[in-house]
This record gives sequence, C-alpha cells and structure tokens, in this order.
Amino acid sequence: MFGKRKDVVFQKLKALLEPFGIKRYYTDHWGAYEHHLDADKHEIGKRNTQKIERKNLNFRTWIKRLACKTIPD
Repeated sequence: MFGKRKDVVFQKLKALLEPFGIKRYYTDHWGAYEHHLDADKHEIGKRNTQKIERKNLNFRTWIKRLACKTIPD
C-alpha cells in the first residue's frame, strides 16, 4: 500500500514539472524515481544536487535581505 502511494505522489510531482521541459533528473535514492524515470535521464547522487541546493540557498538569502531592506524603520 505505502509503495503505491509513493508512486502516486511521484506521478503528481512529475505532472507538475512537465511544463518545464526537464530533460535530466538528479535525485536521491527514493524508490519511486527508479521505477518511473528512464535510466538514461536519471542520475542518483549528490554531485549535482549540491549545486541546486546551493543556488536555492543563495536565492532564499537574497530574498530575505531584500525583504529586510523594504521594511520601513
């Protein structure tokens, strides 16, 4: 039961990402990825996810600083 729920959740996520035209997936070892992504478009590991997470951190930091600058004194 729980495995099928993971598959349903992943299918919903994949459908949300479809309009972005993603050609390559860099993921962790979540089983649903391996079941539903082609092996030639899927890479498991941290090498590329670290770059993505660093970029997200930079965006969050930038947005937080911007928000602080817009708050009146």
